[in-house]
Parts: sequence; structure tokens; C-alpha cells
Amino acid sequence: MDIKLYNTLSRKKEIFKPLKDKKVGIYTCGPTVYWYQHIGNLRSYIFADILKRVLLFNGFKVKHVMNITDVGQLTSDADEGEDKIEIAAAKEEKTAKDIANYYWKIFRDDFKKLNIIEPDIWSKATEHIKEQIELIKKLEKNGYTYKTGDGIYFDTSKLKDYGKLAKLKKEGLEAGKRIEMKEKRNKTDFALWKFSLEPGKRQQEWQSPWGLGFPGWHIECSAMSMKYLGETFDIHTGGIDHIPIHHTNEIAQSEAATGRKFVNFWLHGNFLNFKGEKISKSKGGLYTISELEKKGFPPLAYKYLCLTTHYRKSLEFSLATLENSQNAYERLKNILGILKNDGKINEKYLAEFEKAVNDDLNMPRALAVLWRLLRDAKAPGKIATIHKMDEIFGLDLDKIKKTEIPGEIKKLVDRREQLRKEKKWQEADKIRKELEKKGWMVEDTNAGTNVLKLK
Repeated sequence: MDIKLYNTLSRKKEIFKPLKDKKVGIYTCGPTVYWYQHIGNLRSYIFADILKRVLLFNGFKVKHVMNITDVGQLTSDADEGEDKIEIAAAKEEKTAKDIANYYWKIFRDDFKKLNIIEPDIWSKATEHIKEQIELIKKLEKNGYTYKTGDGIYFDTSKLKDYGKLAKLKKEGLEAGKRIEMKEKRNKTDFALWKFSLEPGKRQQEWQSPWGLGFPGWHIECSAMSMKYLGETFDIHTGGIDHIPIHHTNEIAQSEAATGRKFVNFWLHGNFLNFKGEKISKSKGGLYTISELEKKGFPPLAYKYLCLTTHYRKSLEFSLATLENSQNAYERLKNILGILKNDGKINEKYLAEFEKAVNDDLNMPRALAVLWRLLRDAKAPGKIATIHKMDEIFGLDLDKIKKTEIPGEIKKLVDRREQLRKEKKWQEADKIRKELEKKGWMVEDTNAGTNVLKLK
């Protein structure tokens, strides 16, 4: 079965074909490790994890690289301001390395909580300075760079198709203005290497052919992705906020250096919204996974919430919607806990599931298939089929223990069933309420009566 993926570069779904048969190279833009990653950030990594799981499900071998930005990302996308890592180090009175390692560890802990498969290669920017310098030297040799008072810049006017990912219009680009010691030739030009204006003040700075300094944010992703995946590779993922600047600049510098297409498929996840807008400090909603846990929400309930909306659509977040997802997830686990495993695979429902996940990672439709299977009274193979589906969902559905229903509860359920057959609805309802007081719920479905343990 073909896999169709929406390619941001072409603005349409395309049948995915890797450069090498059954081998796929994926690069995911990772975190800047100066603070905790909030749930909006983590939605992007859940989407990348689903992509990888779908490829693995289809028999591909995946080489997944994720960067760790531990230097170079400034407080402004216009190559101005201070380095976020340096600011955090000064604030917390720690070394930049300690700051980066601490928040990277927290990030990896969140991966475990969300059952996200770690990348094959974690790639730190500070450990690839040599590669970044070599890439800038190639760009310099090819005539794409110029020097200003504060660094080495990429001249976007020399690239005919600059901005093709974001569909930027050349005629809309204005000449840059002199800002302090920096003078851009074009509004969209960006820093490849920044000079240390006060040598020794920064914790992280390196010697280069152009002077003491540090790499720009964009150059790290190009240098590291090409080192591990080649000058052209299959898939690059990230959030939609990376399209107009970061990913646009990655393409520009990579293709200017190599003369080859950089990436075949660009996949981007949409925002997590709070009160109709992207979550932010001013609007609220910037919870971490740990903060949600303290409020009583298990991490996989948040993952379930993410699965209910397609990755290319914005997802509205609130504690109420999260609670609804938690209830659905708990109900799913409860039902699986009472089912008998006949060891069969339901090929009909599995085929529907595969069709959904291979259609641009359509998780809402895939979840709907799972629930249809559960509600189908005549369908065999529920347990084994859902365990197979969970290879993609990653909800730990294969770890659910069989629910043991006490004899007292079974007798009450049987008595209620008898009363319902006799159409003694009021008496049956009294037993239902008695069961709820004892911590059990009965759910009448076409497939029979489910007896679920209340949380």
C-alpha cells in the first residue's frame, strides 16, 4: 500500500518514495535547550514520532536525526539579541553546557512519558562546529556570502528560487537597513557566523577563518543533517513556524553549497492553540508534561488528545478537552481489559486502519477505525488487531492487564441483565447505581454489556 504525504514544498499530497529502497532518512528540528519544552512544542514531536512509526509499520528502515540547539539561537529571528543559552546560563548561574544538558534530559524524560521513540542520532550544535565552518567556507567559495560588522551573512539575492518553500515573492523583499554594526544587503539575508563583539564575554565561542564567534542558528541544521543523511535526503520535519525563516534558510544555504536538491519531502505540524490563538506566555496554556501530571493528567492522555486532530490542523487545547481525551483513553483501556484475546488478526479492520495511517498520517480516522472495531459485536481478533494498531498510536495498549471482576460484582451485573430482559427498568437502574457506588460502571453496547472499573 502506498504512503501519501503532504509535501509543503509542492503544497500537495505525494506518494512517498525514498531515495534508497526501503531506507528512509529523516531530520527533525529539535529543541533549543534553554528551558522546559511546553506541550505545544511536544505536539510537533508526537507528529514526527507518528511519521516514523508509520514508516516502520510499512517495513521501511528509518535513520532519524534530531538536533539539539545548544548555541546560536538568538532572541530575535532577525539575527539580533542575545543567545538564549547564554541568557539562561547567566540567569541560573550555571555553565552553558550544564544548562543545555539539564533541559535536554528533561526533554528526553518527556519522550519516555509520551512513548516517543528517540532518534537514532542526537546531534548537538556545539559538537559540530567544524562541520558548520566547512559549510560556510563552501558558501564563501561559491560567492554567496558577505561580511558585515557583526558577522558573515548569506546573500539571498543571489539565489533565484529563494523562498520557494514559503512561497515568498521576490518583489516583496525590501533592502535591509543598517542596524547598529550590522548592514544587511537584503531584508531576508541571514547570519551564517556571528562575531563575538566582546571576546571572552560569551561562554561559547570558537575561532574561525572570519574571526572569533559562533554559528548562526540555521547553519547548524544544514551541516548536521547533511553529515548524517547526505546532501539530499528524504524527509525533514518541524513546526509550521519554521517554514518562512528557518527552513527557508536551510534550503537556501544547503542548495547554494551543494548545487543539489536538499530535501525531497517537507512535513510540518500545525500549532496547539489556546483560546483560539497559538499558546503563549501572554495567552496562557503553556503547560509542561510534568505540570499536567500534577493536575492528574497522565502524559498518554495528552498524546491521545493529539491523535484526535490531524497534524496539519491546529488543535484547540483546554483542560476540559484534555479531560475528555483522558476519559476516552481510560474507557479504551477499560474495555481492552475485559476482552478475551482470541489471538486472531482482523484483516478487514486492519486494512482500513492501514489505509487511514498511510493517507498522510490520518490519526483521527485511524482512531475511528479502532473504535468501530471495538463496537462491532461480531468482529473477531479485537485484542491482537488493536495491539498491532498501537505500533503506530504508541499508547501502551499492549501493557493493559486483564481486569478481574469480583464475584459480587458479576452477580449484580447478571441480576441487572435478567431484570432488563424482564423489562423491569427501574429495578435494573437501581442495580446500576449500586454498581457505580462500588466503583464499577456498566455500558450497554451492540457487542454486549461492558463492565468497566471506574477510575
